[in-house]
Amino acid sequence: SATVVNAYRSRSELPQDPLTDRERQVLQLVAEGKTTKQAAHVLGLSVKTADSHRTRIMQKLGIHDTAGLVRYAIRRGVIKA
Repeated sequence: SATVVNAYRSRSELPQDPLTDRERQVLQLVAEGKTTKQAAHVLGLSVKTADSHRTRIMQKLGIHDTAGLVRYAIRRGVIKA
């Protein structure tokens, strides 16, 4: 399974990451399975702010669901599969 993940990561050249550091932190927590509320608590944010970050991440990346966020995080090495 690690081979599949590595092949998926290197499948194509990745464009520049458009996310801010804070958005990357939210992405990591969400991709690890945390809810937006849990991510907000971990980062010391309001739930509304964490949700705004998540929405902006999805808009910037053109991703429409959590599974897409997880795939992106794996490709970028934000989380390990």
